[in-house]
This record gives sequence, structure tokens and C-alpha cells, in this order.
Amino acid sequence: MKGKEKEIWIKADDSVGTWDEKKARITASLESGIDGVLVEETDIAKIKELGRIKIAAFVTTESPAKTKKEADIIVYGKNSEGDGTKPVPSDINESIVLESLKKAAGAKPKAAYVEIRAKASEQFAVNIADHCDYVVVIGTDWKIIPLENIIAELQHKETKVIAGVHTAEEVRTAFETLEHGADGVLLDTDDISEIKRAAEIRDESQMGKVSLSTARVTHVEELEMGDRVCVDTCSLMSFGEGMLVGSQSFALFMVHSESEESPYVAARPFRVNAGAVYAYVLVGEKTRYLSELTSGDGVLVVNSKGNLRKAVVGRVKIEKRPLMLVEAEVEMSAGEKRPCSIILQNAETIKLMGKTKPISVVELKEGDEVLVHVTKEARHFGIAVEEMVIEK
Repeated sequence: MKGKEKEIWIKADDSVGTWDEKKARITASLESGIDGVLVEETDIAKIKELGRIKIAAFVTTESPAKTKKEADIIVYGKNSEGDGTKPVPSDINESIVLESLKKAAGAKPKAAYVEIRAKASEQFAVNIADHCDYVVVIGTDWKIIPLENIIAELQHKETKVIAGVHTAEEVRTAFETLEHGADGVLLDTDDISEIKRAAEIRDESQMGKVSLSTARVTHVEELEMGDRVCVDTCSLMSFGEGMLVGSQSFALFMVHSESEESPYVAARPFRVNAGAVYAYVLVGEKTRYLSELTSGDGVLVVNSKGNLRKAVVGRVKIEKRPLMLVEAEVEMSAGEKRPCSIILQNAETIKLMGKTKPISVVELKEGDEVLVHVTKEARHFGIAVEEMVIEK
């Protein structure tokens, strides 16, 4: 359903320049939703003053324990071990990195920083994966082939591959290499627009997709008052976007957002008036009850093509309103047809997504077709399970 989680780190170590130059990159990262920064250990405290972001810091075996504690990820392998006055030959540096990782104690995630200069360093990146949580691979004169080899070698290991890149398009390439792609990238750029575009590419790669089919409306009925839920998100939705909600977990209706202007109320493109408190809503690989959602929770926004993106719940409003029952019929495998339903607020602005446009619940009639996401599995505490569950 969803794409694989990807990470973006921004390179902000001493190779970037002065603190002001590094600060500009870090600030842009914070504003763009970048996952982390790779920095010198001496800059950790200053970075924490700027905001919250994952900090991967270069350390040595001699680094103070306090420094290692303050970093979220400790990174060994910068090519300046020794006295720091000149680069250490790569074979010696690799030996130092390996020994440092073996000696590193504690549960703090560890990373190896490896420059790929030849086939031997490529193999070193593969071998050292047994001793760390991340392998950061930086190419000097290569683009794709060594990265393909490393990804292929490490695809069945827990170690994550972080690939060095310089542009947003290189981010896309790294994420798509060998379909599996790198687990993340280390972006080395001062261009704020490239940083923002890289974040967009990461988000696109994680969107995922669900299959949508049509359900034929069989019955529409006005009900008495009940508690309904408005889900107000921290994102703006556009025409053709909404959430997947339903009374039965095997068939979730696409409830359209309030992104359209109406003669009755102003558009609220951050909102989905999603249905009654008991209903299921798809939030990822599982469902939750609408009544369970609260500020800060994650939900999924879906468009009419089935493309998914994440959103954060800002507020949930539960109020008593007149309700409307919508019953429909969906076609399952082998031509089997099953009934499904949803209860929504009885109001002109509440809409289900039809095949080409949203349809207000007050205009729905028998024979209309609306979009639904149909699954074969039942759900236990929101998790899909292969067992018989009868939901009416």
C-alpha cells in the first residue's frame, strides 16, 4: 500500500564552510521537513538551539562520552582521523573505522562514512554493514553502478544505505535505483530550492497507492441525530481528495474533503466531515475508529486515482448532527456482491466521490456509483487478518 520510508540528511560539516554557511543549510532543512543533518561534533549544541532535527555527528574514538550522547547517530569514518592535519590513506582509514565501530558501546545508532574510490572501498562498504546501522556511501567519480552493487548486497540486511547526492534529481535516482532504492540520501547543496524539492521527492516516494473500485448505491435514508466526526488536518486538500471511511472494514468509501466552495458555507480544504463516531478510517496499514483520532495523529489522504499522502490531525470535532445512511453494493472476487454502508452527516456539503466528481449525500440516489477501497481481509483491532468476520 505505502512506499518505503526514505530519509534525507543534509551535509553540514566543516567541508561546507563557516558556521553561517552551515547554519543556512540547517535552517533550510528545518523549514523543509528534512529528516537529519550530518555535522561536526563541535556544532551539536548550536544545532539544537535552532530546532529539533535528527543529528548525525562525526566522532572519533577519543570523542567525549557526552558528545556521543548528544548526537542521535554517531558517525565514524571522516577522512581526517589521526592528527587532523592531512587525509589518512583510505586503507588505513578503513581500518580505523572498523575498529572504532567494534569498540563503540551502547544502543546509540552508528554509521560508517565511506568514500567509494575503487572496487575495494565498495566491498568495504558492504563488509562494514555488519557492524553499524547506517552506511553512508559517497562517490567521487561514480553515479549509479557502485550504488546498485551496494544496494543489491545489503538488501537483506538491516543496515540502511545513505547515498551521497548533490541535486534533487539525484535524490530521485538514488531512491529508485534497483526499484528498492537507497534507504536515504546525504544531500550536499546550498541551494534552498533543491533542498525543498528533495523533500517533495521523498514525500512522493512514500505516498503509496490503494486500489479504488466502484460501489452501486442501493439505499439512502435520513436518520435521527448522532455524533459525527470532522477531521481537521494540518494540510490543505484539493478537488478529488479525501479520506477512506466506512462501516465495514472490507469496503471503505472515499469521503470527499470540504475543498469545494459552497453557497452554504465557505470552503474548508483542511477538513473531511468523515462520518459517525463508530466508523473505520484508513490511517496506514491499519484502520482506526474515527472517535479515537486526536491532535497529532497521522492519517492518510487519498485522491480519486488512489494515490496516498500523509497528513497530521490538527483537531477532531465531534458534534451532534442529523445523519444519513448510505447503503451500497460492491463486487468482490468471483463476481460475488456484498453490501456495505456508511453513515454521514445529513448536509449538502458532505460528499462521496463519484466516478468523475463528488456527489452530495443529499443528492445521492439508488444506482449512483461511488468510489470505494475494497479489501479481502477482515480486521482485528484495525489490523488486517485472514479470518471470517461478519459486519452488517
